[in-house]
Amino acid sequence: MVRVPTADGPADAFVAHPESGGRHPGVLMYADAFGIRPTIREMARELADRGYYVLVPNFFHRERPTPVVDLPEHIGETDRAALVERLMPLIKGLTRERSEGDADAYLGFLGAQPEVGAGPVAVTGYCVGGLLATRTAAARPEQVASLAAFHAPVAADGPESLRRLTVEVHFGHAETDLGPQELDELNHSLDAAGIAYTSEIYPGTVHGFTMSDTDAFDPAALQRHWDRLLPLLARSLATG
Repeated sequence: MVRVPTADGPADAFVAHPESGGRHPGVLMYADAFGIRPTIREMARELADRGYYVLVPNFFHRERPTPVVDLPEHIGETDRAALVERLMPLIKGLTRERSEGDADAYLGFLGAQPEVGAGPVAVTGYCVGGLLATRTAAARPEQVASLAAFHAPVAADGPESLRRLTVEVHFGHAETDLGPQELDELNHSLDAAGIAYTSEIYPGTVHGFTMSDTDAFDPAALQRHWDRLLPLLARSLATG
């Protein structure tokens, strides 16, 4: 764990990077609403094993350090409903202004690390973290090389926010989060942005499908997520 200075005090964050030394492409990973925990650390380490320096910030740092709420080892549907109710005021507090200010701090931290190579980084996120990743890419295009978000409310700021995107994008949607018509509307905004993108519903999935410590977990969908994310990172970031 590290501490990232922000305008509202330090944000605790998890870092994973290759043990081999040298400089590596940076990835800013936003967790889901349940925050930094073993499942998220495992996913960050998976990217580190592929040669990336990964920063996972606690975006609820204004409330308290990780863990923001006590989590069971496995998050069932009953647990999830109660946890979301507790976290919702914090989620609503993640305004665009706060999100963009924090993003500057996270990007600045990555750029200052001797293990991180020069140039833009990739941003990825899950659930509300996918929205924060989308805001980061839209607000700081000169510092971001690509964007990925999974089971995320990426259009929560309105279609105009998606039209601001300038980098290659992958959005992996849960089947329970939006239907074909909503997907068409979302993709129309991406078409208007004139960017390279893939935006698709992962069949048979529910919200949270990448998270192995929840009832929503879908192993096939998690693999599909890696199959989309890893080539995107390889295309958009310098390797080694």
